[in-house]
Amino acid sequence: MKDIFDVINNRRSTRSYKEEQIKDDEIEKILDAGFMAPTARAAKPWHFTVIQNKDLLKYINESSLKIMSESGDEFLESIAKSGQNILHNAPTVIVVSAQKDAPNMQADSSAAIENMLLAAEGLDIGSCWLGLIQAFFKDEENIKKLEIPEDYIPLYGVSLGYKTKENPQITREKNNFNWIK
Repeated sequence: MKDIFDVINNRRSTRSYKEEQIKDDEIEKILDAGFMAPTARAAKPWHFTVIQNKDLLKYINESSLKIMSESGDEFLESIAKSGQNILHNAPTVIVVSAQKDAPNMQADSSAAIENMLLAAEGLDIGSCWLGLIQAFFKDEENIKKLEIPEDYIPLYGVSLGYKTKENPQITREKNNFNWIK
């Protein structure tokens, strides 16, 4: 088992995956890590949708790019114009949704996502937190395709797959803190 500090220090956003599908037991471990995240008021307001259907993943990407191209947002339009795959051609994507009335849905879902990202790295599986997938959620018909329970709202995605290359080594500045004793 990998040391947790090594996992934290080595985790990077992966944007290139092998076509090979990750194993079900690995996905279950990653989901379990998400379920173990802390939540405000012990609400556990999340719902995870695991998508491995290639046609649906292709549709999510294409629909997202179309919506982004018509968004009026210069940044999103430039990404759409580039034609990049916003899911990074991952064989698995997990959509993270939260109960619509949850008191702290963003923080709770973010904690679950971070746990899943770290669990994936611990299993030597690449991952990336997907924010651009939010374009897909702007269309109610798209949300219906994901079979998310009615009282939940989709927030983010996580792409998962076996890495095509090792994570690059980086160092981050550690000067954004103060210490009061």
